[in-house]
Amino acid sequence: MITISESAQHHFRSLLSKEPDGTQIRVFITNPGTPMAECGVAYCSIDEVEKSDIRFEYNQFSIYINKDLISFLKNAEIDLIVDKISSQLTLKAPYAKSNIFQKKYSSLEDKIKYFLNVEINPQLLMHGGEVNLIEIDQKNGTAIIQFRGGCNGCSMIGITLKETVEKKLLAAFPEIKKVYDGTEHLHGQHSFY
Repeated sequence: MITISESAQHHFRSLLSKEPDGTQIRVFITNPGTPMAECGVAYCSIDEVEKSDIRFEYNQFSIYINKDLISFLKNAEIDLIVDKISSQLTLKAPYAKSNIFQKKYSSLEDKIKYFLNVEINPQLLMHGGEVNLIEIDQKNGTAIIQFRGGCNGCSMIGITLKETVEKKLLAAFPEIKKVYDGTEHLHGQHSFY
């Protein structure tokens, strides 16, 4: 899955020895399958492990990855680059930006997630927001979405939902008849407007 060099594993063990017991590592990708995909590594406490995570065990530590990201991390490598001045962890993921969801065998859910990341979220990110697919009720043809960041509580969310998200999803996916906003919108400092 992910190849981690011996020097990078040693570095992880050293970092984790200074953290609270049970702390592990998470590898993540924001905007996977899009030109804006970015990979990262972060600490992961036990209470941050999710049901959708897959655990990969290494010598004295584990790495957690959301199962939806596994195909984007094919042939990924983590290494520690050391020169005379400093050291730096590098994460190379050659498939992070690959459009794997356009293949025929992709599920409707995967295709909608990809569509949101490529067609909708770049616009919303300009205002510090994003939208994610929560679930699809295929019986009723309903996509349930959730807004986050600056979109949560924004005064323009109704227009964004109807004129941007719903209109584009209905046009792109005939299986979807309605888009439902499952966000608990809270007004406050986190909102863009």
